[in-house]
Amino acid sequence: MLTSLELCAGAGGQALGLEEAGFDHEGLVEIDSHCCTTLRANRPQWNVLEDDLRIFKNRAGDFHGIDLVAGGLPCPPFSVAGKQLGALDERNLFPDALDIIDAIRPKAVMIENVRGFLDAVFEDYRLHLKTQLKKLGYEADWRLLNASDFGVPQLRPRVVIIATRSEYWSNMSWPPVAKSNPKTVGETLHEMMASNGWLGADQWRERANDIAPTIVGGSKKHGGPDLGPTRAKKAWASLGVNGLSLADAPPASDFVGMPRLTVPMVALLQGFPAHWEIQGRKTAAYRQVGNAFPPPVAAAVAKELKKAISVRKSLAVA
Repeated sequence: MLTSLELCAGAGGQALGLEEAGFDHEGLVEIDSHCCTTLRANRPQWNVLEDDLRIFKNRAGDFHGIDLVAGGLPCPPFSVAGKQLGALDERNLFPDALDIIDAIRPKAVMIENVRGFLDAVFEDYRLHLKTQLKKLGYEADWRLLNASDFGVPQLRPRVVIIATRSEYWSNMSWPPVAKSNPKTVGETLHEMMASNGWLGADQWRERANDIAPTIVGGSKKHGGPDLGPTRAKKAWASLGVNGLSLADAPPASDFVGMPRLTVPMVALLQGFPAHWEIQGRKTAAYRQVGNAFPPPVAAAVAKELKKAISVRKSLAVA
């Protein structure tokens, strides 16, 4: 089995995708204690390293020789919701990730970020990143992928940056999209909505007949236990969902009106499996989900990376 090290692992969205693709985690680096608790609760066997990436990089050489370095680096430096300071933002961890890649020299790299990374204002930075990776012996590319193209019931565009050592690059392909549309919000959440005997669950399922808008609200500065700003709340309302706050439990049998989502419901819409338990109080738990990389998207990309670096490996043995 191929090995991986994940940076900024969060609540495990990308880690689950890599696991599905056949990567064995040698380590998962995450600074947030709530996320670390979630990772340990769901996968006690994982080596969860609660550490600041800027400090961890000083011992990254301990992981020299693993096959894949992956991560969801902080998005505020490139997010249109922020000031888009890019390289000038103190939260930009791309330089630290490059230091870690340099120390480990994996066969492949996979980094997720927000669509704002592709804005024209960051063209020079993208070129700089590709140049730095080239100096380390890697070819790199990026693409805007939408989670709904990979079976996730949500409109969630995200940039995925991939790189491999030059000798593997010709084997690399982007993953094919799903042949059919994902389930609707109603289809995805009906069982949970009806779990307390809500009599209106069937009718609600018919109203919630589209995929979810982008799940937002993951920022520690602005995020809370609601489904985002006014525009997002209007989109949720069109699906019969009250986005003003999150509920502690599914609607009771006699509930009347637009139901609120629970954290487990939002996690399902983010592509997490139903058995994955997000730890912490409601606000902390929702932030973990809101910041997550949908596992099905991570799995699709990681499977292509695995094929690319495995082909060269088998030829070398032959």
